[in-house]
Formats: sequence, structure tokens, C-alpha cells
Amino acid sequence: MAPNIWAVPLELTNFNIITSVLGGFVSLFGLVSYLLKEHYFMSEALIALLVGIGLGPAGANFIRPRSYAQCNEYGVSEAQCQENLDSITVNFSRLVLGVQLVIAGVQLPSKYLLREWKPLLLLIGPGMVCMWLSTSLLVYLVAGPPSFLHALAAGACVTPTDPILSNVIVKGKFADQNIPKDLQNLIIAESGTNDGLGYPFLFFALYLIKFVGAGATSGGGLGEGLGVWVVLTWCYVIFLSILYGTVVGWIGKELLYWCEKRNFVDRESFLVFAVALALFVLGTCGLIGTDEVLACFIAGNALTWDDWFREETESDSLQPTVDMLLNVSVFLWYGAYMPWNRFVEDATTNLGTLFFLAVCVLVLRRLPWILGMHWWIPQIADRRQAAFMGFFGPIGVSAVYYIFISLDFIRMHLSDENGVPRSDVEDLGSLIRTVVWFLCLCSIVVHGLSIPLGTFSFLGPAAFRGSPSRVSLGHDSP
Repeated sequence: MAPNIWAVPLELTNFNIITSVLGGFVSLFGLVSYLLKEHYFMSEALIALLVGIGLGPAGANFIRPRSYAQCNEYGVSEAQCQENLDSITVNFSRLVLGVQLVIAGVQLPSKYLLREWKPLLLLIGPGMVCMWLSTSLLVYLVAGPPSFLHALAAGACVTPTDPILSNVIVKGKFADQNIPKDLQNLIIAESGTNDGLGYPFLFFALYLIKFVGAGATSGGGLGEGLGVWVVLTWCYVIFLSILYGTVVGWIGKELLYWCEKRNFVDRESFLVFAVALALFVLGTCGLIGTDEVLACFIAGNALTWDDWFREETESDSLQPTVDMLLNVSVFLWYGAYMPWNRFVEDATTNLGTLFFLAVCVLVLRRLPWILGMHWWIPQIADRRQAAFMGFFGPIGVSAVYYIFISLDFIRMHLSDENGVPRSDVEDLGSLIRTVVWFLCLCSIVVHGLSIPLGTFSFLGPAAFRGSPSRVSLGHDSP
């Protein structure tokens, strides 16, 4: 039968749907973005996540991750479907982290990492170790994995603080009115450096599982595990990434300065240079297998080491625009991808346990250690600022990134040739997926709502009395 010429030619393809959803949301959000972000201090990440949940498979099913991963194609197994979904999610996360961390590095003042190395080293040294061990202990006591090494791996994924979610307290009117500039810079520097430094904590646990765990078959034992950790993780992944990011950022700065002074560069290319540099570092580090997250942050900081690039671009809006588009896109995807079935059906834990664990982690993961160390950090003026900084250590994109780093290690080094994990780690991947995703969800919601709810509770009584007031952390802006 010939097709009806009068039939409406609907094209309900995935591309048309996702572009309609993304464009519609960004447009509608843009209409009220200033109101939401600068008056109600709402995080765009939280809003995008909630919209992603509502439009994803758990809601209206407009955003369909399984379709984008070709899960509905003939002959595609569930394992292949999950692998495709994981590949999309981890590469999307890498892209967002790479660009965001170069931009974060550019935001810091001249030679900041060199000038403020003492407080920064305190935060990424003893601070990160305490955050890692306390989170791991909570996972072990509450979730009950068969080995403390498994808890160390899960705890390492959520040890870094997320630079994207931290934007709510380092950018905008709330930050300008309530957070001292030197504390804003410290938060940016900490979140940028500790994102990449999650590698040593994660691989310390994974190498111990491989060489010392109950199912270890290697004869090297603890000595070989520590040797591989030092050589591969510290020397190759960490130190090479720092060196590579420094060299690429410095060469990029010198070339850009030389060309700009000779009018070889138009304004558009000048402004997009940091984003292009992020893509280059991200791709090349991925090719050689180093820490692209840390390299991107170091490259961004090296690009503006003398403050020239930062001062030339701080009045332009291209970088914040790219920042916003990436934030919205990745959290829309996370909302649609969120593995709800694991939270209620996972054999390694249950929903009540996850909620209790999330409360414990949000309270004890970071707050006690910042309160204890703030006397030696000059940027933290008093206990109130320490409490604020200690509470606001969000878990987000970087934790999702480390989920898939862990799963890749399990598949490559802790499984047989058929992809079947060793008997002692058969539930490790499931534990990491479930626990880390749930902690991310809770952190995005809690940290996304904490400032607007706290501001409302503080301002509400004053508004009813008719007297103006505002939140303050002991700092008056000029």
C-alpha cells in the first residue's frame, strides 16, 4: 500500500528529542536564571538534575539513556548496553571536568599555587587523608562490605570535593557578599587539586585488593602492590600529569601572548583558547593514560601564571557561558541516568542503610577535620567560616568519574578473560556504583538547597519585622 501523502511526517528520533529538551530547558531556565541564582541562590546543577529525573526514564521518559546507548538494538546484550551507558557517562564527565578545571585554574590569581602552598598542602594532605579514612570507615561500618579494602575504594571515590558544585559559593552575589575573596580562591584551589589527587587513594585500595586481597594470585604480595602504586600512580599518573599540565599551559600562554601582541589572534579565538586547551590536554592525557583531571587544572593555572590571561578575559562572558551549558547538560544526563533500581534492589545494601550512610558522610566526612585544622589556615578567619567550609564539600562529577575508573580497573585487573570478576570482588563494582551514586545524589540535593534554605531561615524573621538583613560569615564586602 502506498503511503498516505497527507500523513503528518513525525520524526521522533533521539536527536530531535534531546535537542528539543536541552534547548527548551536552557531557554526557560535562562528566563529566570538571575532570579533563581542571585536572589534564591539556587544551584543550576540541582535544577538540571531534578529536570533530568523528571524527563528521564523515572518520569516522562523524554530523555532515554538506554536508547542513546543502543540498548534496544537487536543482538545488544545487557552487559554491552551497560558498557555503552558507562562509556557515554564517563566521557561526558571527563569533558565537563576537563573544561571546568582549566577554567578554575584560570580564575586563580598570579602564582597562587606557589604562594599558598602551605594551607593548600594541609587541605590536600592530612585533610584528604582524614576525609578518605573517615568515609571509608563509615562505608565499612554502615554498608558492611566483606573487606575494609572495598570500603577504602568506595571512600576514595567521594574524597575529592567537586569544583562544579562548589561554584555556588565562589561565584555570584552570595559569594561576593558573604565569602571573603581569599577564602573563595582557596576553595577553588582545593577543589581543583584534590579532584586529580583522588587517584592515589583509589589505586592504593585497588592495588591492595589485587595483590593482598582474599583472592590475590600474584606472588608479589604487599611489596609488589606498594611498588606498583608508587611507580605507576605517583610517578607516572600524578607527577607526569603535573609536569605535562605545567608545560602545556606555559607554552600555550607564551604562544598566545606572542601571537596576540602581533594581532594574529581574533577576539573569539582568544576567548575560546582556554576551552581548546582543555580539550587538548584532556585528549592527550587520555592517550597516554595519565591524570587528565589534575593536568587540566595545572594547565589552566599555568596559562594565567602571570595574571595576563585572567585579566584579559575576566570581563568577558564566554567562559561562564560554556561553564553553564556544560553544567546543565551533564546534570540533566545524570538525572536521567540515575540508577534508581540499584538503590532499592542492590544485594549489597538497602535504601534505609544508604540514607543513614549519606547523613553520616555529609556530617562526618569533612566538617570535623576542617574545624580541627582551621587554626593553621589563615584564609579561614574563625570557627564560623570553618564550619561553613567544612560542611560545604560537595560530591559530584568527580565522584562519578572515579566510579568508572574503579569499574575499569576491576574489569581489566580483577577479572578473568571472560570478564568475570574474582570471587572476592564480585560485589565490589556493585557496591561502588550504588554507594557513590547515592552519595552524589544526596550531596547535590543537600548542598544545592542548603544555601537557599539557610538564607531563607535567616532572612525570614527579619523580613517579617521589616528590617533588612543578610547572611554573613564574618566578612563585610566593600
